[in-house]
Amino acid sequence: MQFHDRGHAGRELAGRLRIEQEKGVLPHPLVLALPRGGVAVAREVARALDAPLDVLVVRKIGAPFQEELGVGAIAGDDEPLFDDDTLDQLGLTEAELAPVVEREREELRRRLRRYRQDRPAPDLADRTVIVVDDGLATGVTARAALRSVRRQAPERVVLAAPVCSPQAADLLRAEADAVICLQRPDDFMAVGLCYEEFEQLTDEDVLTALGETADH
Repeated sequence: MQFHDRGHAGRELAGRLRIEQEKGVLPHPLVLALPRGGVAVAREVARALDAPLDVLVVRKIGAPFQEELGVGAIAGDDEPLFDDDTLDQLGLTEAELAPVVEREREELRRRLRRYRQDRPAPDLADRTVIVVDDGLATGVTARAALRSVRRQAPERVVLAAPVCSPQAADLLRAEADAVICLQRPDDFMAVGLCYEEFEQLTDEDVLTALGETADH
């Protein structure tokens, strides 16, 4: 199954999560989207679960010679999380990536200011926190997000995405109480290939989605 767009994927994912909610395993849900792409999916989930929506800004640390190749990630003010196996394979050290980390941290802070504005960060204590992205390839970004959430003492942490590589889904089971992926294609190549429309979202798209759910 190929999703038409992120909204379609979000509605399909929301249907699955509603089933879990009706079982009583998602008490006091709060939805955290990984922007930008995850916001369009998470908006549909938050609506279906009647849950508040917020963002968890995480930035991928890309290899210097190929930015799309994620070798690590940062969430909030946390220390960078690196994939040691990937670093070894590429012959990279954490010290060599320091300029990349600093650049991504600046962008992370810019996005936080833009998206949150004067709103305080949500209190995650005793909540079921559902972290939503539009898809998981390596899983390194989601892993940094989940560890950041876990440190804030939620009751339960759920990772939800329309599509995941089998490797990412397996990796993240050690980080979340539940991992919900609608599709885990054995021939996974890229998240965008699972969508008919996969345009880049803007800061304004994120702010619109957050505004639409601000009444929770």
